[in-house]
Amino acid sequence: MTSLLGALLLPPLNLVLLALAGVLLRRRHPRTGRALVWLAGALLCLLSTPFFADTALRQLEPTPAAPRLNSVQAIVVLGAGTYFEAPEYGASTVDRLGLERVRYAARLHRLTGRPILASGGSPRGGDSSEAAQMRAALQQDFQVPVAWVEEASRTTRENAHRSAAILDANGITRIALVTHAWHMQRASREFELAGLEVVPAATAYTTRRAIDLHTFLPAAGALQRSGWFFHEVIGMLWYRLLPAPAST
Repeated sequence: MTSLLGALLLPPLNLVLLALAGVLLRRRHPRTGRALVWLAGALLCLLSTPFFADTALRQLEPTPAAPRLNSVQAIVVLGAGTYFEAPEYGASTVDRLGLERVRYAARLHRLTGRPILASGGSPRGGDSSEAAQMRAALQQDFQVPVAWVEEASRTTRENAHRSAAILDANGITRIALVTHAWHMQRASREFELAGLEVVPAATAYTTRRAIDLHTFLPAAGALQRSGWFFHEVIGMLWYRLLPAPAST
């Protein structure tokens, strides 16, 4: 139900529903119906421009800085999704977003030697968890060990509280948290509410070589990035409405 509600609120489905409402209203309220259809089209074009999508994501991202790693006791990397039944690998594995996080976690481990906790369940089903997929990628592809996996979480909030329980049992209170830059604001808040000291270790910042004509032309990838922005904004608002679980 949460996934369905999220899909209804995010582009492009919310824009499709807005346009459909306009079509249905055109007979009885032609002006209102036409206005809704035009509004849906205009928003689709706007959200599909790289300029809007990248500018929006940057509002969520922390200032780029090297993480203060000297005092962290562990590295926590959050799952991002699954590449289901990858034919070239013969099994499900991390998707491209998860791979960006895994790559940076491997780099931080090599710099610090700190143990890694991989956190992520199977929110969309499948025969393996995101945490297990990240562990396989880290150990097999990057030759980096994984000390712990947390495989039951379905949300960022569950990532935080289930990971905190594992870390607390091992005497760990200060972590480097690895996730996408646009996800860091929501993720770090949840891990802090779970009782951990968080050093943000953001990766995959939104960057641009230059502003040119293509920056203002609609593109499918830009619409996806706009979806990430609204997903984060809705997620932050939703978490503020829900009572926070007791910290570990």
